[in-house]
Amino acid sequence: MTALALKKISKSFDKTQVLKDIDIEVNEGEFVVFVGPSGCGKSTLLRVVAGLEDASAGEVWIGDQCVNPIPPSKRGIAMVFQSYALYPHLNVSKNMSLALKQEGIPKDEIAERVAEASRMLKLDGYLERYPSELSGGQRQRVAIGRAIVRKPKLFLLDEPLSNLDAALRMNTRVELANLHKQLKATMIYVTHDQTEAMTLADKIVVLRDGQVEQIGSPMELYNNPVNQFVAGFLGSPAMNFLPADIIGKDASLSVGIRPEDLFLADDGPLLADVTHVEHLGGDTNLIATVGEYNMTVRLFGQHDIEPDQQVKLGFDAAKALYFSADGLRASS
Repeated sequence: MTALALKKISKSFDKTQVLKDIDIEVNEGEFVVFVGPSGCGKSTLLRVVAGLEDASAGEVWIGDQCVNPIPPSKRGIAMVFQSYALYPHLNVSKNMSLALKQEGIPKDEIAERVAEASRMLKLDGYLERYPSELSGGQRQRVAIGRAIVRKPKLFLLDEPLSNLDAALRMNTRVELANLHKQLKATMIYVTHDQTEAMTLADKIVVLRDGQVEQIGSPMELYNNPVNQFVAGFLGSPAMNFLPADIIGKDASLSVGIRPEDLFLADDGPLLADVTHVEHLGGDTNLIATVGEYNMTVRLFGQHDIEPDQQVKLGFDAAKALYFSADGLRASS
């Protein structure tokens, strides 16, 4: 069943068009991530779904209902923002239950919902604490709990991990993935971080300049990007791009090679000058130049290679991708 359908959604602010004829379908229970660079329109699109912005054209359907004329509070959605937006004078329990009280939910049911959400989020021992007594990760869990207790049709999450440090972001990412499995809920998640998109999503929507570039599962987009933008955006380290004539192909093409598909080879076709080495323990990243072009090589394990060293590189030709001059995927 379709949980959300966006039909020809456009949005303009004065003369600036920020969303352009967007069509997206989200199935019930899916975790869908809107991803793209800053300014691509992903947060605006989420706000249109929520009703915090009106679409200039097109329709938003939640379930079997067009919700364009329906205010945010009546759409059956719950939002989690980058800022926790907790009430400092209310403890955790009251922060989580406030919206339910305002809806007139019976006290017994409120207590049951708060208890269930706090158990899922490991907040049982913090219900009497105030936001100032919590860590950043705990505050974000409270904000998520406040959404859970409402039992919405859609969870909308707008860069909810951006304020957390790297280690906490990874832990909270895992918690969100597990929470999605437990709730079996439909979640729409906005981020500019492609690692979050790849690790969380059932389906990724890649946006650029207010338009959808590609929709698919993480590995579909990683292995079969429709254009050079998607290929370069997904993957860390990012894909390398070289003119195809360097490897004896049509000079009108560029070739994309992922860092992990390159390897050291005495008879390799690419002569690279190493400019920097990242020793990561389990992996070694080489930052190098091939002619005037920069490249990243991801090698498994530890390697005794230093800057200013020359190395020869081979690559897995079967995994190389080719792009025409307009950036679209091309055959080799």
